[in-house]
Amino acid sequence: MSSGALSGQRILVVEDEMFVAMLVEDLLADLGCEVVGPASSVDQALKLLINAAPLDGALLDVNLGQEKVYPVAEALRRNQVPYIFVTGYGTAGLEQAYRNDPTIQKPFDPERFGFEVARGLQASQ
Repeated sequence: MSSGALSGQRILVVEDEMFVAMLVEDLLADLGCEVVGPASSVDQALKLLINAAPLDGALLDVNLGQEKVYPVAEALRRNQVPYIFVTGYGTAGLEQAYRNDPTIQKPFDPERFGFEVARGLQASQ
C-alpha cells in the first residue's frame, strides 16, 4: 500500500498531546484521510469506536496520561481494524504482547509519515 492509497481512509487518532494530535491530523488530511477524533483517553477512543462509522485504521499513542492505550488496541483487534502504535519509546516501550505490532517511532519524519502509516496498516491486517 502506498501513501496515496490512504486517500479516503477513515483513521482514528488516539493522542493526548494536543500539538502532536494536530500535526498527525494535518498530515493525515494532506494524505486525503478522514480523521476520526482525536481521542485523548481510552474512554474517548472506545466511545468513538462504538459511535463512529466503520474505520479503516487507527494511530495509537501508547501512553495517554496515566493510562495505556492497550484496551483500545484490543477493541480494534476484535473489530479487525488495523492499527499502529505511535510512541517515543519504540517497540521496547510496548508490553510484550504487542511488540510485534506495527510501530512508528516519535518523533516521526513528516516526509516519511504517509509511507510509514500505509506500511504499518498493511502489516497490521
